Amino acid sequence: MAGNTFGVLFRVTTFGESHGPSIGCVIDGCPAGLAIDEDFIQQEMARRRPGQSALVTRRREADRVHILSGVFEGRTTGAPIALLIPNEDQRPRDYEHLSDTFRPSHADYTYWAKYGGHRDHRGGGRSSARETAARVAAGAIAKLLLRQHGIEVQAYVSQVGHIALQTPYTALDLSRTETNDVRCPDPVLAEQMAQLIRQVRKAGDTVGGVVTCIVRGCPPGLGEPVFDKLHADLAKAMLSINAAKGFEYGSGFAGAAMPGSQHNDLFTAESGHIRTQTNYSGGIQGGISNGMDIYFRVAFKPVATLLRDQPSVNTAGEPVLVKGKGRHDPCVVPRAVPIVEAMAALVIADHWLRAQP
Repeated sequence: MAGNTFGVLFRVTTFGESHGPSIGCVIDGCPAGLAIDEDFIQQEMARRRPGQSALVTRRREADRVHILSGVFEGRTTGAPIALLIPNEDQRPRDYEHLSDTFRPSHADYTYWAKYGGHRDHRGGGRSSARETAARVAAGAIAKLLLRQHGIEVQAYVSQVGHIALQTPYTALDLSRTETNDVRCPDPVLAEQMAQLIRQVRKAGDTVGGVVTCIVRGCPPGLGEPVFDKLHADLAKAMLSINAAKGFEYGSGFAGAAMPGSQHNDLFTAESGHIRTQTNYSGGIQGGISNGMDIYFRVAFKPVATLLRDQPSVNTAGEPVLVKGKGRHDPCVVPRAVPIVEAMAALVIADHWLRAQP
């Protein structure tokens, strides 16, 4: 199966299935001498892990990361870093009834069609969002690398269903993001979002949302011309996340309604540093960072697994009824926040290395 490796110089290959014995990743290209804070890695994993609140899946995983190679005496050696995450609450028998059935809006049929009728039906196998735990582990190491150079990545939930946070990130206290289960920095709106998630879960339904992410401290000059533009790589990274359906950066689609005279970011020089007076460009111009904050939004669809029966077909093309049962998120965005941050960190770390002489 191709398509399991991400990055050019800071390269990450993930492996494992949702209900196999373990998942993990191998990081190649991380510079030697980087101090590895294992507590920080575990903190990042705790933000993504299942079972962390009443708003997410009830699957219980400690998501303890085991570093198998590439780190000696607390620092990277420059060799490949292997990270292993055991699956401790795997229940493959819960999926036996789906061995020859295609769940609506899942990857069941497309994997079956692509791989000659042979697929891992246990929770979606490789297509499961369980795979993203390995990305968060790798992203934590990328964050440690970026911190050395004053670059910080932070995301938050800005929308759940029809409830949307209209305040720009510059006017928010983002330190409040981790103070509630939804991970929205507005506590009043966070409670409204939580109520909506609880309502759809009770009804056996699901709801989507939006995650906003900001990269601060990124120097000008990151990104490559034409096909490896920084925003293009960010878009690929975000759209590779399970349930992601849309990506926009800077002014995004709203910019299409603005006249150029309003949308242009005029330059100014402050103490010898070139900046822009506005930031509709989202910190990226011509595919290359300009030193301003990079900010973007990722839209996530409602989870495809419902706790209600749905009609479908099986591998023989016969009509079947998919039973609504199992342990699933009614809304992915609270747990998607650290995943979005991880993928952004991987992109920025890769381009930071590519920009070094």
